Amino acid sequence: MNLDISSEGLGNHRAMIPSVAMCNIFADMTQLEDFAAAHGFSGIDWSFDLDALPGTPAEESRWAKGIWALAPLEVRYHCPFYRMDLGHDDPEKAKVAGDLFRRIIRMVSKVEGKYLSIHIGLGRDSTEPLSWDLTIENLRSLVQYGADYRVKVCLENLAWGWTSKPHLFEKLIRKSGAGVTFDFGHGRASESIQTQLYTMEDFLTPHYDRIFNAHIYHIETPGLGHIPPDCLGDIEDRLSLLRETGCRWWVIEIREAEGLLRTKELLDAYLEKLSPGQKEQGTEAVG
Repeated sequence: MNLDISSEGLGNHRAMIPSVAMCNIFADMTQLEDFAAAHGFSGIDWSFDLDALPGTPAEESRWAKGIWALAPLEVRYHCPFYRMDLGHDDPEKAKVAGDLFRRIIRMVSKVEGKYLSIHIGLGRDSTEPLSWDLTIENLRSLVQYGADYRVKVCLENLAWGWTSKPHLFEKLIRKSGAGVTFDFGHGRASESIQTQLYTMEDFLTPHYDRIFNAHIYHIETPGLGHIPPDCLGDIEDRLSLLRETGCRWWVIEIREAEGLLRTKELLDAYLEKLSPGQKEQGTEAVG
């Protein structure tokens, strides 16, 4: 499917029915596809495992064959790589990160993937090893590299660090040209929201034209990971904000089946109760 990625992140406050996706919680592609079909998911958000990347052309071909077999499910891609930072102040470490992300972009492009989410500072408790200026410079370069391969590089907000602060997150996005992957649970857990210095709108409103992906769950808790909502009220306000952005890719980022399916039921209930006038289906231009 050759889609014009400029048609997402519409930024015109138009409501649409999103695609609800799940993570690649099963290693077996057939099991993953069967589970998604059985439970009404329309896409897969594929997280690469740094320890299990294809190491040879033959392994990469087998991976690509598995991805193609997931059709007609849409697949988007995610690099949750700990301590792999484009803006590390050690030039060698920054180069290793840049080379890795460029390799991933080429892999994604070969299977006609259009979106890749990355992080800055994931797995760190200090920004001391990172350079702000190098981060922007190298992220901008990676965004352009992705564009050359028709892959939109998107930066995800974290619960801690530069991307957890709406004003710094906005600068990183604006200065690099990256798209946005908005993570519900990271936003809620961030000090910016917990201290009420900022609101959730502050994360979203500067980026209405470039929010391409959303990760949906209630909150991230140290030691427990991604916590599913107990009820729709836990996430309903955030869902309503998200709908206004035009983002159509909603990933339930919960990797255990019970919590995943419980959250899927809440999302289905939320979408079902929208009036017909609110359920305008989003469209994509064919490139």
